[in-house]
Amino acid sequence: MKIHEVPCLVSALEEAGKILELNFVREQKKSILGNIYVGQVQNLVSNIQAAFIQIQNGLPCYYSLREQDTAIYAQERTHEKLVPGDQVLVQVSREAMKGKAPSVTTRLNFTGTYLVLTTDSRKIAFSSKLDADSKERLGALLSPLLDGTFGMIVRTNAKEGTPEQILQEFRELKTRLERVLSQGKNRRCFSLLDEAEPFCPKILHNTYTEGLEEIVTDDPQIYLNLQELLHMERTLDISLLRFYEDSLLPLYKLYRLETALEEIASEKVWLKSGGYLVIQQTEAFVSIDVNSGKFAGKKKAEETYRKINLEAAAQIARQLRLRNLSGIILIDFINMDNSDHKEELLHVLQKYLRKDPVKGVVVDMTKLNIVEVTRKKVRRPLFEDLSELREETVC
Repeated sequence: MKIHEVPCLVSALEEAGKILELNFVREQKKSILGNIYVGQVQNLVSNIQAAFIQIQNGLPCYYSLREQDTAIYAQERTHEKLVPGDQVLVQVSREAMKGKAPSVTTRLNFTGTYLVLTTDSRKIAFSSKLDADSKERLGALLSPLLDGTFGMIVRTNAKEGTPEQILQEFRELKTRLERVLSQGKNRRCFSLLDEAEPFCPKILHNTYTEGLEEIVTDDPQIYLNLQELLHMERTLDISLLRFYEDSLLPLYKLYRLETALEEIASEKVWLKSGGYLVIQQTEAFVSIDVNSGKFAGKKKAEETYRKINLEAAAQIARQLRLRNLSGIILIDFINMDNSDHKEELLHVLQKYLRKDPVKGVVVDMTKLNIVEVTRKKVRRPLFEDLSELREETVC
């Protein structure tokens, strides 16, 4: 579909009639997120415990010196600490945001549908969304594969995979890891060692497969590519894939993607109760204000505020995911005097955040009744992408 008249590939995740997640990329622009390079240290900034490491096209990227013990060097060295001129293997871990440089990490990750192999650890870890029985079963299958040269993270989707599927993916990921480590010692500085997955496979691999009912596309080439991918990987039943064709009702209109884009562009979000949210992105954090609005409940004020706040918690979790808001998030819920209601609100908000593939944590409620939340920064907010597309159209 076109966004501000710019051709884009768009993916959306729908559940219970609502768009929970929206991703898009310009057809002619590739993302570097997840790419692995031979980078070169430009300079160290000791007062912020950071370095700037140059990758492709002379692009400088932010790097935290707290990670330097995990660095994999591309050449022989006689010193222990990172110094300018060092060549290290780095992976782009965060896109450029608000004029800030992209971030890179020396903790290399190789991600599949079921597993992540990592150079950051030598142990096995499990998604917090896996139950105890699944952890025990998968641990027995995968622990013998650890050889002291890498670590492994077992993703939520592993619960749905067969042992054969999981072991096949493990072998593929380990081959990639070994190839990158081997080539990293022989390739020239700024070389691209491993390219992140294309847009569609990446979206599919990062989607929870449990309960997935259908994969729909109206692009013939994407349909063929996904058909080939599903046939090759066998991680999902190929019958889930459907090609949509209707000249009178385009797919993006059927799922009201234009409405979702308008929602992202608006600061105000109405709640069914008549209350509303005001969502604002500042330079330092995301501010969300919960208001009672048109709510006219007949019960006591405390119960009224409790109901609005609980509804707002569900909507806030959805909006963070839909808009891809991250970093520090401060939420001003309607004040409640009942301590049990406050505890319930924090619990419910965290429950909704756990459904998000991007980790979000309810930190605390301050004395001013401001709820502090953090959400991991990976991609920049969608409104920044939309603003950039709008500016391109104007130019």
